[in-house]
Amino acid sequence: MPPLFEEIDSQPSALGEISLRKRVIPALGTEPIYEVKLGEEYLMSSMFVEAEEQLSHLGLAAVAGEQLSVVVGGLGLGYTAVAALEDSRVTELLVVDALETVIDWHRQELVPLGRVLNADGRCRYVLGSFFDLAVGAQGGFDTAQPGRQFDAILLDIDHSPSEFLNAGNAQFYTGEKLQAMAAQLKQGGVFAMWSQNSPDQGFMALLGEVFADVSSHIVSFYNPFQQVNATNTVYVCKMPSGIEDV
Repeated sequence: MPPLFEEIDSQPSALGEISLRKRVIPALGTEPIYEVKLGEEYLMSSMFVEAEEQLSHLGLAAVAGEQLSVVVGGLGLGYTAVAALEDSRVTELLVVDALETVIDWHRQELVPLGRVLNADGRCRYVLGSFFDLAVGAQGGFDTAQPGRQFDAILLDIDHSPSEFLNAGNAQFYTGEKLQAMAAQLKQGGVFAMWSQNSPDQGFMALLGEVFADVSSHIVSFYNPFQQVNATNTVYVCKMPSGIEDV
């Protein structure tokens, strides 16, 4: 049997100590569970990935086109990024993360999906603040091609539109900042976002001021610790596709 617990890496960051752990819970089987913690707070677990994967599936399902350029904000354990690459229309994927440590875990293949992302030539890691790049800092998400636009932007960083990984992120959730980010989407492009909470009607109304179409999707998954079905939310927001949508 593999070791029941292993801390694979722990590094200081601008947000605090960030660590990557692996553990086995015999009652749940022998498959290792990978976890990311920031200080004492759990950020990500490979046990609960359904909503992270649905962020990509639901977001990209709303985009028309045969060739898609996609931005993922927040690398985590890589599940959103890998799910995006499952769409054969995706020709380019930029994965933005502010923590070099998290990117290094994937580059060094310390996490299971690192090998998948590293082997796919469509995927490129971008070290930087999603929230700064979203509003046009350094020319936008692709600093090598300032001002370019994308077919989809998929965001999974904060816990919800009102619960933030970093207090400074709060300023992003305003009409002005969302509008600046939307300028990096093509006509008909989609912004999708994960939240751990139920749909927030106030946030939905704010999104409706920026995007032509806004919907929320509740994703259910089983939590074996509490022995209940839990839910997360995926917001999907679409830009006008042309003059007929204005």
